[in-house]
Amino acid sequence: MAPVDEEAVMRRAVVTGGGTGIGRAVARRLAAGGDRVVLVGRRADVLREAAAAIDAEVGAGVASVETADLREPDEVTALTGRLLDGGPVDVLVLNAGGMLDADGDDLAATARLWTDDFRLNVLTTVLLGESLLPHLPRPGGRVVAVSSVAALRGAGSYGAAKAAVNAWVTGVAARVASDGVTVNAVAPGFVPDTGFWTDRLDEADRARRLARVPAGRAGTPEEVAAAVAYLTAADAGFTTGQVLGVHGGAVLARL
Repeated sequence: MAPVDEEAVMRRAVVTGGGTGIGRAVARRLAAGGDRVVLVGRRADVLREAAAAIDAEVGAGVASVETADLREPDEVTALTGRLLDGGPVDVLVLNAGGMLDADGDDLAATARLWTDDFRLNVLTTVLLGESLLPHLPRPGGRVVAVSSVAALRGAGSYGAAKAAVNAWVTGVAARVASDGVTVNAVAPGFVPDTGFWTDRLDEADRARRLARVPAGRAGTPEEVAAAVAYLTAADAGFTTGQVLGVHGGAVLARL
C-alpha cells in the first residue's frame, strides 16, 4: 500500500475499542482511506501493537493511542481534554463494549450482570459521545456507534444494552441533524473472528449460529468496517438516525 500523503489527510477519527476485532478493522479502514486515527481503550499494550501495525501498513504517524476506562466520567472528561489538545475530532466511532457472563444465579447476580452490561456497552458509548459531540465540526461531523443484531432480536442484558445504544443514536441524530452532523449505528451479526467470541464458541455453537444466518456464513470485521466507512464518509451526510444491519440477513426489514 502506498504511503499516505500527509497533506491529503483532512480528518481525525477516534475509534474506541480500537485495539482488537471490529475496532481495529475500522481503524485500519479509516486510516487506509486517508484519516488519522486515534485508538482508544484500556489496554495500552494492545493499542500500541494495533497502532504500530496500522502505521507499518498505511504510513508512519497515522495511528496514535489513548488509554481510558470509558465507563468512568472523570476518565472520559480527561480523555476528551487530551483528544482536543491534539487537534479537531471529525469522526467518532464508538465501538467499545462486550458481553459479560453471570457470576451466580440469584437476584443479586442478575442485578450485577444487567448493571455491568449497561456500564460496559451504554456508558462507554454515551459518555464519550456526549462529551465530544459539541466539538465535532458543523457541518460534517460523523458519529457511528457499534450496536448488535442482539438489540434487534433480543439477548438478555447484552441485547437490552445494545438496544439502549440504538435509542441514544436515534435521539442524538434528531438533535444534531440540522447542524449537519450525522449519528448512526451498525448492528453486526455473527462475526466470530473477534475477541468477543474468545472462549465462548465451540463447534456446535458455531453451527447453531450459522444456521440462523440466511447468507449461510459468518461475517468478518472488515465487512463491518466497510459499513462504518460508508457512514463516516463525507458524502453520507443524508444518512442519519439509522441502524445499519451487517448480519447476513439475520433480521430482515419489516415493510
